[in-house]
Amino acid sequence: MKEKLKEIFGYIIVIVLVLVIKQFIITPIRVNGSSMNDTLINKDIMILDKISYQFSPIERFDIVVIKFENEYLIKRVIGLPGETVEYKDNNLYINGELIEENFNHKVTDNYSLNEVIPDGYYFVVGDNRGDSLDSRVLGLMKEEDILGKTSLVLFPFNRFGVKE
Repeated sequence: MKEKLKEIFGYIIVIVLVLVIKQFIITPIRVNGSSMNDTLINKDIMILDKISYQFSPIERFDIVVIKFENEYLIKRVIGLPGETVEYKDNNLYINGELIEENFNHKVTDNYSLNEVIPDGYYFVVGDNRGDSLDSRVLGLMKEEDILGKTSLVLFPFNRFGVKE
């Protein structure tokens, strides 16, 4: 009987560890839609890192997962608190200064955020700018709604690796 209880206890420990890791540290997430093409493709399965923002700040160009209403959005952080954002002739300007984007994205129509991003909010967009519901339409995203960052594609295997 003791041996049986030891064995069951081992399984319970493993189950609890898996649940804790999934709830608080990392979990799989699936790309839904084309708003991040060509960086991420519809149905890519990725790892959501839920813990790193506990130790380091959200940075420009991070790919993040946002809980928005009843959906999960995967977008790229462009504007940080205290900044203004403008796209002009497919170029990004932060606080009036040209910022080089070191990733591929589709053409971005001219856009100007007519306010300074307040503390606790971020301006996010999809890389497929013509087919993305993002801060240009939905407004700024609350920091508390950003669940974590993601960059590692697990599946399909031919796309395995870090996407930036």
